[in-house]
Amino acid sequence: MKIFPGAMLLAIAGSIWLSGCQMQRDKPTDAQIEVVGMKAIQEADASAERKLMSWSQQNLPVAQRELALVYQQRPQQRKDALRLFEQAARGGDIEAAYELGEMLRTSVVNVPPQPLAASSWYTQAAQQGHARAALALALLYKNGNGVARNDLQAAHWLQTASTGGNPHAMFLLSYFYRDGQGVPKDQAKARALLEQAAEHEYPPAIQELAMTVELGDEHSPKDLHRASHLLKEATEHRHNNWNRF
Repeated sequence: MKIFPGAMLLAIAGSIWLSGCQMQRDKPTDAQIEVVGMKAIQEADASAERKLMSWSQQNLPVAQRELALVYQQRPQQRKDALRLFEQAARGGDIEAAYELGEMLRTSVVNVPPQPLAASSWYTQAAQQGHARAALALALLYKNGNGVARNDLQAAHWLQTASTGGNPHAMFLLSYFYRDGQGVPKDQAKARALLEQAAEHEYPPAIQELAMTVELGDEHSPKDLHRASHLLKEATEHRHNNWNRF
């Protein structure tokens, strides 16, 4: 059958339209959503934000979390961020559960801090290995913030966070082992955790280790050279935002 140029163009256009419809039906991957989320935040890209809104309406937890991160930057939309984080967390997104815990712990516009509510979301994320959530939960139990003070729970979650590679947790857990707080006293374990936190370039741990080796103890002799090196290293790392840990 002979196809005229006009008909051919129409057929091509139809093929493109059908392809576009297929793309709309296909769900994006989590990585694709996160790339669009970065674009929406870092470049204030309105089209990227609209994509996130569309995907969020399809109940995609990662899209809900990424859109919540966009709204979190805007005081007037922080309640929307809270709602979206909760939707994403209920959908199984552990990063959203952590972010929701952070918002509840520190409060949002016209909403007072809710550390008890935060603890349940931290727990959800921490139980799935989220190191920062485990650290945050440990601090709630350590300080009795919103929950009853409980050294056993604090030590447990510090161990979870340490296993997940969080140097702040390693540093705190070293004190727990040193003092027998929530765990059996174990000076060797305390020193090993302090060394581990220092290896992760955590400035307070580097400084603490420097003071320890400057004086010497049962685990290592006095070492002024190493102490000097560690103090210099701690100073160099101080300019970094180590609170990210």
